[in-house]
Amino acid sequence: MADREKNCCHPWLGVAFASLVYLLWLGNLVFWLHPGRPDLAWGWALLGVAVQTLLYTGLFITAHDAMHHAVAPGSLTLNRWIGRIAVWSYALMKYSDLQRRHGLHHSYPASAKDPDFHDGLHADPLRWYLRFMLNYLSWWQIAGMALLFNLLQHGLGIAVERLLLFWVLPAFLSTVQLFYFGTCLPHRERGTARDAVHRARSSGYPAWLSLLTCYHFGYHLEHHLFPRTPWWRLPRRRL
Repeated sequence: MADREKNCCHPWLGVAFASLVYLLWLGNLVFWLHPGRPDLAWGWALLGVAVQTLLYTGLFITAHDAMHHAVAPGSLTLNRWIGRIAVWSYALMKYSDLQRRHGLHHSYPASAKDPDFHDGLHADPLRWYLRFMLNYLSWWQIAGMALLFNLLQHGLGIAVERLLLFWVLPAFLSTVQLFYFGTCLPHRERGTARDAVHRARSSGYPAWLSLLTCYHFGYHLEHHLFPRTPWWRLPRRRL
């Protein structure tokens, strides 16, 4: 299975997708944060927030695929560096810690040993989300983000309103998106039956909606069955 997954596509296609997501994320961020940018109508601003939220989610999904060596098949070093850049840009996160925790998720899905799973409180998404976030936040990371915020505000003259709306808010909304569509819905005990081994289920969304909700991460059982399949090929694995 691993060999089939490794050779399923051109080895540089994953790097191209990762580069595209990163450049779109960076370009959209610079566009909205630029100090000389005139204010636009609220409709355009909200669209910018929605697009940036989706691109933030794409950053994390890119790092996630790197943890499974699915971005650059055959190059552990390139996967590692792409993952590091993606999660550092996302929220100054430490790639090695994320990789270790994600390994536990795949080894012990939806169990007490799974850091992404809330200890039996499946009917309370808010408490589950808070526990999920506490597992991925650190004090040094929060301090670093606060320092970066002040550097952008006072050093580059970016208005607080722009930073909150186009940098802080999309990052926060993407954590909700990743949690709800990539963790809560696939692994909760309520709803349709879960796979007995991986304790996961997949969404029934069509491919276009699956892409918009969480880069096909809603096809979650397929991801657990074929972990080295990159996000953009998961629809082809649909059971």
